[in-house]
Amino acid sequence: MILLPALLFIVWGEPGRCLEENGGFTFDGDIRHFAVATDTVYVATAETLYQLSHDLTLVQSLSQRGILKGGYQTDDAQFSRVSETDERNATFSVNMLLPFVENETLISCGVIECGYCEVLDLKNISNVQYMEHIQVGSTRRSSASIGFLVNVEEKTTETYILTAIQQYEDKSTKSSCFSESEAVKLINTDNKQHGSIFSYISEFSSYSIKRPTGSAEFVDGFQISSTIYLFSNLPSSDTSNRVRLIWLEGKTNKAETLRSLRGATLSISDGGKGSRLLASSLIPGGPPVLWSGVFSVDGGPTDTELLLFDISPPLTGDTDADPDFCSVCSPDRIRSPPKILKPKAVLLRQNSMTSVLAVRQKAWMVFFIGTGDGQLIKLAVDKNYHTTCPRVLYRASDDRQVFPKMHLDQVDLKHVYLPFQNQMKRVPVSKCSTYTNVQDCWSAQDPYCVWCGTKRSCTFEDDCQDSDWLSIPDDSQQKMVSYKVVKDSTGQITLNIQTHLSVGQKARYNFACQFSASSSELCSRDGLPPQFPQCTCTLSKSTLPAGGLDVTVKIKVGTTQLSKVLKLSNCSDIRGPLTSVLCRQCIGAGCSWSEKGCSWANQAVGNDSVCQKMESGGKFSRPEISSITPSVVSFYGRNHAVLSGHNLSDVTRVRIQADMDCTPQESPVWSNTGVKLTFHIPSADNKGVVKVCVLLPDGSCHGNATITYRSSPSCTHIVPSSTWISGKRKITLMGSHLEFVEGVMHSRSGTEVRLSRNRNNQSLIYDTPAAEKGISTSTVFLKVANETLACLPMTYYPEPEFTSFTSTRTGDDVRITIQKKADKLEMTIAELEVWGVEEEKKHPCIMVTKETSNETDFFICEIQRTANANFQQLMIKYGDKTVTLNISSSLHLYLMLLVLLLIPCIIVAVVIVYRSQQNKLTARMNKRMEALELDIRNDIRQGFVDLQTENADLIENVGAIPFLDYKHFASKIFFPESESLMTSFIKDIGQDVVKVQLDQCCQDLSRLIQDQLFLTSMVHALEEQKSFTIKDKCALASLLTVALHNNLSYLTEVMEALLKALMRQSSNAQPKLLLRRTESTVEKLLTNWMSVCLYGFLRESVGQHLFLMVSALTQQTAKGPVDCVTEKALYTLSEDWLLWQAQDFSSLKLKVLFAVGSEGEVSEPLEVNALSCDSVEQVKEKILSTFKAKFGFPYNSPLRDIHIEYENDGSFVTLEEVDASSEVIGEVTMLNTLKHYKVPDGATIKVLSKKTHPPLSPQRSLKDDENFSGKYFHLIDPDVDEDQRKNPERKKLKLKEVHLTKLLSTKVAVHSFVENLFRSIWGTPHSRVPHAVKYFFDFLDTQADNMKITDPDVLHIWKTNSLPLRFWINIMKNPQFVFDMEKTPQLDSCLSVIAQAFMDSFSLSETQLGKNAPTNKLLYAKDIPKFKQEVKAYYKQIRDQSPITDLEFKEFLQEESKKHENEFNEAAALRELYKFIQRYFTEIEEKLDQNRAPAELTEQLHHVKKSFDGLKSCSWN
Repeated sequence: MILLPALLFIVWGEPGRCLEENGGFTFDGDIRHFAVATDTVYVATAETLYQLSHDLTLVQSLSQRGILKGGYQTDDAQFSRVSETDERNATFSVNMLLPFVENETLISCGVIECGYCEVLDLKNISNVQYMEHIQVGSTRRSSASIGFLVNVEEKTTETYILTAIQQYEDKSTKSSCFSESEAVKLINTDNKQHGSIFSYISEFSSYSIKRPTGSAEFVDGFQISSTIYLFSNLPSSDTSNRVRLIWLEGKTNKAETLRSLRGATLSISDGGKGSRLLASSLIPGGPPVLWSGVFSVDGGPTDTELLLFDISPPLTGDTDADPDFCSVCSPDRIRSPPKILKPKAVLLRQNSMTSVLAVRQKAWMVFFIGTGDGQLIKLAVDKNYHTTCPRVLYRASDDRQVFPKMHLDQVDLKHVYLPFQNQMKRVPVSKCSTYTNVQDCWSAQDPYCVWCGTKRSCTFEDDCQDSDWLSIPDDSQQKMVSYKVVKDSTGQITLNIQTHLSVGQKARYNFACQFSASSSELCSRDGLPPQFPQCTCTLSKSTLPAGGLDVTVKIKVGTTQLSKVLKLSNCSDIRGPLTSVLCRQCIGAGCSWSEKGCSWANQAVGNDSVCQKMESGGKFSRPEISSITPSVVSFYGRNHAVLSGHNLSDVTRVRIQADMDCTPQESPVWSNTGVKLTFHIPSADNKGVVKVCVLLPDGSCHGNATITYRSSPSCTHIVPSSTWISGKRKITLMGSHLEFVEGVMHSRSGTEVRLSRNRNNQSLIYDTPAAEKGISTSTVFLKVANETLACLPMTYYPEPEFTSFTSTRTGDDVRITIQKKADKLEMTIAELEVWGVEEEKKHPCIMVTKETSNETDFFICEIQRTANANFQQLMIKYGDKTVTLNISSSLHLYLMLLVLLLIPCIIVAVVIVYRSQQNKLTARMNKRMEALELDIRNDIRQGFVDLQTENADLIENVGAIPFLDYKHFASKIFFPESESLMTSFIKDIGQDVVKVQLDQCCQDLSRLIQDQLFLTSMVHALEEQKSFTIKDKCALASLLTVALHNNLSYLTEVMEALLKALMRQSSNAQPKLLLRRTESTVEKLLTNWMSVCLYGFLRESVGQHLFLMVSALTQQTAKGPVDCVTEKALYTLSEDWLLWQAQDFSSLKLKVLFAVGSEGEVSEPLEVNALSCDSVEQVKEKILSTFKAKFGFPYNSPLRDIHIEYENDGSFVTLEEVDASSEVIGEVTMLNTLKHYKVPDGATIKVLSKKTHPPLSPQRSLKDDENFSGKYFHLIDPDVDEDQRKNPERKKLKLKEVHLTKLLSTKVAVHSFVENLFRSIWGTPHSRVPHAVKYFFDFLDTQADNMKITDPDVLHIWKTNSLPLRFWINIMKNPQFVFDMEKTPQLDSCLSVIAQAFMDSFSLSETQLGKNAPTNKLLYAKDIPKFKQEVKAYYKQIRDQSPITDLEFKEFLQEESKKHENEFNEAAALRELYKFIQRYFTEIEEKLDQNRAPAELTEQLHHVKKSFDGLKSCSWN
């Protein structure tokens, strides 16, 4: 056995591509096995194992390729996976894939040379938990071996793998790896089981079931309760086959289970010995145990039947006495003949069924059937085994076979996984939404569909919110509403209406009928009231009019109205010849039909099927069908089919009907000679055989012929794939089902091409049509019935160009060599016909060969037995075109010689010119390179100067720190994503001093949540619901914090109880992951609790250092350019936000005057620092920021309400973001800067308010534009070519790496502030940490002791996840939670780098950083080791500090509660909380029952519900 190596190299396979149609996934190889477990699908192909989500989205894939070290026979054999490009010598071929859900593992067994098994993590297949070189199941890739998990009831229930391995006739053939003589074995799944994992040895040695003689092929197996069922085919040499069922009882131990063997033989309907079981599915529900199987009738796969059996196990009879299988196989063992099981019903006969999946839907059984030609058929069967019309849910265009096993999507139970060779589809189980009215919805006879009265649409039942729906009844019916007319002995006539429906509760109690007729009063008043499903009308008159009576019945079922128009007649008056027409008239009047004719429906009433059995045709000669041409068509149908026969003159239509009484299609007759008629074969939904008969005018149908529907034609390749423009080139098209093609067309050439008769299902030949000049590519289309299918592209090239020819004599023959310019047509000798012309007499030239040399094609042909060797002219024919070629003249030779002499002269001239140009270009390039080198040198030198001269000249005196008050701080922590919730729970200033009395319903709820059992039960009940999202969990935690803020000690107790429950969860088998994310209510509760308890420490000890660091970062960023559009800055800590493309800039000191009043007076000048590259908006921001810093209060107008002017030669120029002078590149406009307006150092700027000094043109902020970043740019040029001469400085080469020193400059400038902040957090003033930290860390220590966790790393990680990660990182990255300020994107990027350094200080792992490491890690790489030592000392000091007593901590919590009393709107929180209780009331109630809560608590919950439900005076807003 091999233990899992510490590190396993996982190779992620190439992801398949998603498919649009029906949703699906294509794999990189053929599917070998697939399995479904809860919300995941696992698929094994030849070289990859896939893990897909339930909607077939790739989660991950695991390569099965690798290196096998050591031979299989050695103990050190070891398989390790490698990447796709690496060499490998082994592939793990999976033969068995078993999800073990209870154990959260996936067992994967198969072959690497010999047997090999792995145990994978069910949630993450890349995590290989165990591996062993051992045989489990078959070593061959066989569909006749199976394996599945079974439970055996021993002292405890043990789970084993049952393997059933294919047995062969010749028992002497043994695998080189292992014997496969045991047919059935039970194999361990756990190391704790006797013999350890993958062993089949039990405490009573090894037991198995054998097949003493003959072969066995296993098809399927499963377990229900304790009974195990196994199905197999037992073929024999005389082509006969027996289908066997084995029962085993999973009790006591392995040996007893295998010895409990009993057997039966399944006998199919025709008793044929050649039938085989191909696929099977258990029908859920029972007893009895019903099972369906797909059987081949003739032993082959084509003619198949779906049969239904009762396979309930026998309770009596000898065990281990089967003639074919035995566990104790002694020669003198008892053999008793097996029980014979016969089918209860034949459900479907259909060609090439390959797989079946059965499900229960209400009282119906629904079968999903896969076929060998790529269809998924749905068949609904009622409790009496009557079938509805089969419907095609999916139809592949080609003949792809469906895999033998299908599964249902376990998440929504509304999709079927349909596997093909290398593809899987996820097909909906029903198409309810396609039915637009109540009649169509019912007629679909689909147990999944209901007509939803409130939605007025056909939907799934669970999509209809209330119970106002109607659907098909529990048994198969032909009509939604039927009726009969009864006449009793007194002559009283009664009309009985019967609805054939199943309905929801609301619809059942809202059932009514209304009868109306032309007469004044139809029904007598003393009739029975309507009661679902029927209503009665006793006619007030005892006779019906001679012409009949028109009656309208309106039936109301819930909110759905049904209407039926009836024509009532005296049944005894309906007389005449006993024909199907009279029969339909009788049944239509609600009467009863029998052999004697029409009578009152006093007993049973017949239906239309009675009339269909009566054939009319009395007036017409009986037609007969002898043949239909063609009788095999694609599912698109066929135009102009010919039906031959006798007596066809009176035929009006041709009826085409599939099996099982589906709605027939009727096609009109186009021409009729009496012995032949023409009709169009319509398209079909499914493939297969349909029956054909011909209709006479009286409605009777005669004749018995068939049409077979097959897949549509498809193309694979086309030879040749090109043609010349004149067309008529012979093309061979290859593919499948091409015999159904009626015509070929090329795009842009509207003519349809006549097809050659020389064709079959795999190829057809046609001549290409001519094309217009200029067209290069055309698509070939196939015409099939009324459809045009795209095939493959065809390229048109210019005509072939024949240039010359030569002739030489060889004996009696003349050999002609024709020269042609090489082209892409790839013309062959078979496509040419050539004649030599001599005195207008043509001599045929027989083509011999083709050669190619120096871009010339040579075609060689021979003119046999000719006297003349000097032919002056050739005629060449290709396609439909003939060209004449004359022999080359001597003038032509002279011209060629002259050209050859001129070529050297031209080459010499070109070389001289080229050398001259090259020298000029080299000189120009050298000059450019020197300038480039100088630029880069200057950038590097400037970076070095910045780094060495960087001084911490940042202002340390920032004035008063704008702390937010407690309630605003807390609400931002509690509800970071919901502004509306945040404001609704905060009381306004003035309200928070008044204690508001809660109304009665809120008081009741407040008392209820003060009960810990109720509160913890409620939280657990809510968290167990799939619809309760992470967002809901966070909201619940914050609502509880607000509602229980006045009782923090109780809130702490609840938090502790929930944390203990979280630690006990089996999902926390990885304790290091605890508290890492916020995925549960208690984790968010812990965040809120830390924020409440540490607010005082944050404000007194940490707040000032945090604000100074943020201010320092803001000032450092402002020292360099910031791009107004992308928000990137030259001085930053984040490489992603580094403005390395910045152009040169200079610092400016501006004198700013503020307009006072409306008479032009101005204030004293204010000095403001700015940069020449600042945009107008940035200058405004710097002016207002400087104003606030100097005077301690903001300027009286906000930024968007001011405009600025620049004094130039005594007049003021308005500075605008964009104006007529703005630079435009392409369609992108540059924002105006101080440099654009030529504002010098020391310039005067005047600030005016728009309210008192409105600008000439009204301006709004450009940033309000939705496409701001697309329309404008600032410092980073748009990606548009422009003339370099206009702005040579803009085209200087900029390198990002040169500017990385700016990151270091920024770090140096703010480093002291960062260090001060970190040390204020992990510092311990007065040698004591905050109460909450000490208390919670001690709580974690206690829990680790209780859980026997001895690894110190686990405790360190718990503490780090709960304090630094959960609280301090949140504060550090969101200073706007603590201060009244805005956070810019540049500031956010810098804070993220600092937060990462802070978390790295708490990490236990040592990170090795190289040259490719991210810069945010490298910036603080030297500081981290020092910080780690300080963190260790901090944690040690907390541990060594004397414990805080429960009383001390309780007093601290009471003080915190009192300090912030009445600051939150408790009533609003309680009302929001009740919304959750109302939504999940039933689930909470069930959880209380599970937790054995006292009855008073449940009563109290109901009382709260009653109070809130009856709330009138209590405002909900």
